[in-house]
Formats: sequence, structure tokens, C-alpha cells
Amino acid sequence: MTKETTIDINEFLIKKYIESIRPENEALRKQIDYGYSYDGKIVILYEIRPAWDNPNELEHFEFAKIRFYKSRGEWNLYWMRASGKWALYDPFPISTNLDEMIETIKNDKFGCFFG
Repeated sequence: MTKETTIDINEFLIKKYIESIRPENEALRKQIDYGYSYDGKIVILYEIRPAWDNPNELEHFEFAKIRFYKSRGEWNLYWMRASGKWALYDPFPISTNLDEMIETIKNDKFGCFFG
């Protein structure tokens, strides 16, 4: 009996984007790296860095959240404010296409994601 694997196109797109922004140099990845979590409806993108007071401990700093609302069939994009609260990204916070949300993060016209 073979085990079936389902490929989630949304996770594929997210993973592809994260791989595109990760440093190529393995030594540099120990200083700064990027990762994500995805549960089927919420994507969290985060930066990975060593803790300032303990370089052996890694910390995750969330910078973008993309949430899918099934009832409306749309994705909403949020950015992390300095207060630690999520804010809806303007002016393009909503799309039916996850690719558009990722492109908005890449372009980061207002410096919300990568300052």
C-alpha cells in the first residue's frame, strides 16, 4: 500500500517565497533566516535570529500574516506594528489570490514588512 501525499498549492507558494528570501550562505543563516507557519487558513511569516542575550537560542519575529476567510473566499494581509499588534495592510489588504498577497509583501511599498 502506498501513502498518498496531497500537495497544497498555497503552501507551495509560501515555501517558494520564503526560499527566495533566505540567505544562500549557511553561515549567514545562523545570524538571520526566514520561516513560516501555515495551518490551511493562516500564514505567519517570520524572521529567525539568535537571542541578543543568548546566541544559542533562536527567536522568531513575526512580520506578516495572511489569513484566508472561506466564507468570503478572500485572503487578508496584516503587518506587525511596533506595539506587537497586527494591523490590516493598506491599500491592498484583500485578494482572492494568495500570489497577490505575496507580491504585496515583496514590493513592501510602505516599509511595513522589511522596514
